[in-house]
Amino acid sequence: MIVIIDYGMGNLRSVQKAFERFCSNVIVSRSAKDIQKADKIVLPGVGAFKVAMDELEKRDLVGPIKDSIKNGRPFLGICLGLQLLFSESEEGGKIKGLDIIKGKVKRFREQRGLKIPHMGWNNIKLNAKCSRLKAMNEIKSGSYMYFVHSYYAAPKDKKVILCETDYGGNFTSGIHKDNVYGFQFHPEKSQGAGLKIIENFVDL
Repeated sequence: MIVIIDYGMGNLRSVQKAFERFCSNVIVSRSAKDIQKADKIVLPGVGAFKVAMDELEKRDLVGPIKDSIKNGRPFLGICLGLQLLFSESEEGGKIKGLDIIKGKVKRFREQRGLKIPHMGWNNIKLNAKCSRLKAMNEIKSGSYMYFVHSYYAAPKDKKVILCETDYGGNFTSGIHKDNVYGFQFHPEKSQGAGLKIIENFVDL
């Protein structure tokens, strides 16, 4: 069973539909019990970091999420779901995250000719470790993905970086650590390459 966590942040239907292309047992749930029973877990989301963390805490989902990751279940964070995996965010002050990945979520710096939010199609540059990961099977460096965000995650340990994207300079657009994966782009909206990532995750 794949559980897509519902914590009130964003429309989850497109994520659910994308996963249902490759798995018949996909549910959207805000239940801690469902998260604890899940074979794989997806944390999507759009919106503000602080509001998202407040919602996860209010629904008592932080503990089950951390326990599932600790127990080795494949976990995927998408967009805001990637950012929440980090130690803290500067969005709205110094806001604590789940602290699964050490590092900070930062805002894009204002630059001439650079629109914020970063919105639309941009390509990803894969790191060498991708060739060893089933989750990135058949994904090519230079593939275009769909982004919508004003903040990006900056991991302390560069070894967790899966891919980077250039927007006024390179930023981390994908991470991997043990059983945890995260992407700043929306694979469910990224057509063939994005759907292949979802299929790969389902097959882990």
